[in-house]
Amino acid sequence: MLNRIKRIFRHRWVDESATQHASAPDMLQRLQQRVAASEQRHSGEVRIYIEAGLPLSYLWTDAPTRQIARQRALDLFSQLGVWDTAANNGVLIYLLLAEHAIEVVADRGVNGRVHPSVWPALVTRMSAAFKQAQFEDGLTNALAEVSALLVQHFPLGANEVNPNELPDAPILN
Repeated sequence: MLNRIKRIFRHRWVDESATQHASAPDMLQRLQQRVAASEQRHSGEVRIYIEAGLPLSYLWTDAPTRQIARQRALDLFSQLGVWDTAANNGVLIYLLLAEHAIEVVADRGVNGRVHPSVWPALVTRMSAAFKQAQFEDGLTNALAEVSALLVQHFPLGANEVNPNELPDAPILN
């Protein structure tokens, strides 16, 4: 019970200023441009979601932080329609600031071609950058890695264009 109360306070204490600190408006613009440029090279879709704290409905559990962050990322993956791309090749990069949690969720088309060990390694590299307060570098490098995988497995043909099924702008919440 005490852990649950601590978690609730931690998530209610973190506000928009924490999100803004980790993601300045000019950084968000650059990330949006990088997502758009990435999607010119493959048929996949990439979304970035940065959240200060979880909604209360996620906090009334004694489940481990990792499990809660993963569930939230999966729920957002669905809510944002990342799972609904034509080639099942969407990827969500999710940051939960209150818990210092990072999740990467890839659709079945991507997961069918990428070894499962790739995602935890990517998260480890992002986490190392974030620990040094290099948020933009961490996100940029993660985006570059995801893009390289999508280019490798879902390249665009000679005169093919990615129809941009999802918005490119990172989401802050």
